Amino acid sequence: MTSSGQDPAATASSEAPPAPAPGSARNPRPAAEATALRKTFGPRVAVDSVDLALSPGRIYGLLGPNGAGKTTLIRLLTGLARPTSGRATLLGVTLPDRAVLARVGYMTQADGVYGDLSVGENISFYGAMYGVRDAAQLRQALELVELADRTDSPVESLSGGMRRRLSLACALVHRPAVVFLDEPTVGVDPVLRAQFWQHFHELAAAGTTLVVSSHVMDEADRCDELILMREGRILATGSAASLRARAGRDDFEDAFLVLATPAGRAAEDDR
Repeated sequence: MTSSGQDPAATASSEAPPAPAPGSARNPRPAAEATALRKTFGPRVAVDSVDLALSPGRIYGLLGPNGAGKTTLIRLLTGLARPTSGRATLLGVTLPDRAVLARVGYMTQADGVYGDLSVGENISFYGAMYGVRDAAQLRQALELVELADRTDSPVESLSGGMRRRLSLACALVHRPAVVFLDEPTVGVDPVLRAQFWQHFHELAAAGTTLVVSSHVMDEADRCDELILMREGRILATGSAASLRARAGRDDFEDAFLVLATPAGRAAEDDR
């Protein structure tokens, strides 16, 4: 950056500007990183030697079948689980470190709301945990998921889809810098699902990094970049279009099968 007292003649110099320092606006520090990240549960390897660097302001789709290791990887990247080996950082902080969680949103695969509380009590509780007590900010989170008119409704009276909507509101109420969403659109109707994704893109445009775990392949094109997982390993990364081209398939589900199975990878190598 130039200072306010810069010599105007320096601006006209033909010399190339210096390379931006790591973490500058032109070369932002990754929002999350993993290096040789591994997690085992006894003899079972849940996450196997994962290397990642997630840039700010992008939507990453973490795709793979059930049991691929997606949820375990998310827990490692939030610091909620300790790796067996390897290293993870979040917003420049080496994990695990509870202090960084105040800047992170996490919507779990299971509904993380309290059935014996009302909608309003749930959002107030989660907001208070992050120091958010502004009524307008709490209401805005509920308006996003179209539950602002149900603040007095007990959660136990809500449908499954409504509970998913409330879980999302609770994950976003403090306006986090990084958001991890584990199967966020399961049980959500198509109209609201489209609204969710519209808001995800608005968040990314404002600089938020989102990691969206899913086994629904038709959500691939909604993401900026995809991370394909199977049996704890990353098989491929890239945009949906680039991965379809790499696999030689027009349908993304077919492309995933090519990239995810030994027979498919062998066929890809033979082309």
